[in-house]
Formats: sequence, structure tokens, C-alpha cells
Amino acid sequence: MKRWHLIIDIEKCENCNNCFLACKDEHVDNEWPGYAAPQKGEGKGWIEVLGKERGVYPFIDVAYLPLTCMHCDDAPCIKASKNGEVYKRPDGIVIIDPRKAKGKKEIVSSCPYGVIVWNEGLNLPQKCTLCAHLLDENWGKTRCVQSCPTGALRLAALSEDELEGLKTLEGLEVYRPHLNTKPMVLYKNLYRFTHCFIGGSVATIIDGKEECLEGARVTLTKDGDKIIGETKTDCFGDFKFDRLEEDSGLYTVKIESPGKEGKTLQVDLKKSTYIGVIYL
Repeated sequence: MKRWHLIIDIEKCENCNNCFLACKDEHVDNEWPGYAAPQKGEGKGWIEVLGKERGVYPFIDVAYLPLTCMHCDDAPCIKASKNGEVYKRPDGIVIIDPRKAKGKKEIVSSCPYGVIVWNEGLNLPQKCTLCAHLLDENWGKTRCVQSCPTGALRLAALSEDELEGLKTLEGLEVYRPHLNTKPMVLYKNLYRFTHCFIGGSVATIIDGKEECLEGARVTLTKDGDKIIGETKTDCFGDFKFDRLEEDSGLYTVKIESPGKEGKTLQVDLKKSTYIGVIYL
């Protein structure tokens, strides 16, 4: 059977927090028997938006990552529950049983993503249900997906073959893959949050005035002559090599432009960096 997958495009998330508010609207003071007890009105919700700033002034970008239950195929929370307090439905959704899980605080700490919340008032661990009560009524969308103004969140019922095809087509990845939990939540443009870049600007002097140099060829190499990437400067003279691993060592940036003497710089990459203005 097809299973539900939440697909999140980090490049489209603007940190509006509509997803957070829609989840609160659906679950605070509302009980959905068999699915979830009421969510707390204050404090951490069942979805939160993480932010990350990369680079240094004046070459900076910011990315946002909506984080919620991953509905894992190999879910640590299910392993932590001894009597069926947490279970996975055939459609892929992981549910914490609001009756059986009373007093089971150990379920909270079992989640390596930190997305299970302890409700002190109800003495109950809680998390995203992927709006299972709505999907079972043929809604086709969760409240967070419904409320997203940019289309950063979308829900899809996919077979295994369809999922693999979509992963290849859109470059979908899982967050923190080293945890090996086999999440059902997939991210597009995840590199904006997990990787880093080398950026710079190229300029020249014409008639005594500094001008941006568009179209200069920039090559990034590593380990001698291994080409990592090639690009050309834009109309502002800027260039950027992204999807690089943090603390990945020494890189060489070579800049060339017809009729000008090229330049080569070394960059010891720790995190996203701007190497400044290079004059040719």
C-alpha cells in the first residue's frame, strides 16, 4: 500500500510559523480520541522551525528547517514502548496511544530528534500525528501543509517505487541520516542547513574606478587538481560554491578572466566563509 510522506523544501521556508500555529489551532484544547489528547497551549509545539545563518558579512544567507516527528520506519520511540504505547500504522504514521502512554516519560527521551513533548498536565508524551484523524476523513492534507503559504511543505502518498523516483528527481534526503531511523519525512535542498559554502567577489579597476567583474571564471579544486566545481561571476562579481562539508580541509580557488592576470587563493574550510573581494 502507499504510505504518507511529508516533503519539506528548505529553500521555500520563510519562517512564517504558520505550520506551528495551524498545529496549535488543530490540537490545543481539542481531543481526537484514539489519535491524540489535547496539546499544551504554551511552550514547545509538535512542529518547530529551526534557523541557521551561514557565512560572514556581507556574504550571508539564512535557511529554515521545519522539524517535526519523522514517523520513522525504525522508530526508537516504538522500541522504547513495551506495551504498544507507540505504534506504526500501515500507512506509515507513528502514533502515541493517548491512553496507554500515560506516565511513560521515558518515551520523550527515546527520540533522537527531540520532537516528543512531555505534557505535564496530562502526564503524557505527545508528538505530531500527521493529522491522522483528518487523513482518515479523506482530507489529503495536514493542517501544517494546508497553512503553508510558500508550498514549502507538502504531503504525498507514495509507493516504494514512486518514492525512489521522487528522491532521484528532486534530490530528497533525510535529516541526520547517521541516526539510521529511516524517516518518512524527506527534505529538499537540505544542504542549505547541513553544508557550507565558499563565496567571494571579483572586481577590477577601470579608469581609476572599482568595477564588478562579471563573467570571470572561478574554479574550485581540492587535493591538488581534483575539480570540485566551476562557475562564473555574476553581474555583481560574486561567486559561490555550495554543498561543501564543514571542516573539510584545504581548497584552492582559481580566478581567471581574459586579458587579466589570474589569481589563486587557498581556503582552509571550517564553516561557510567569504574570502572577500579579489582584484584582477
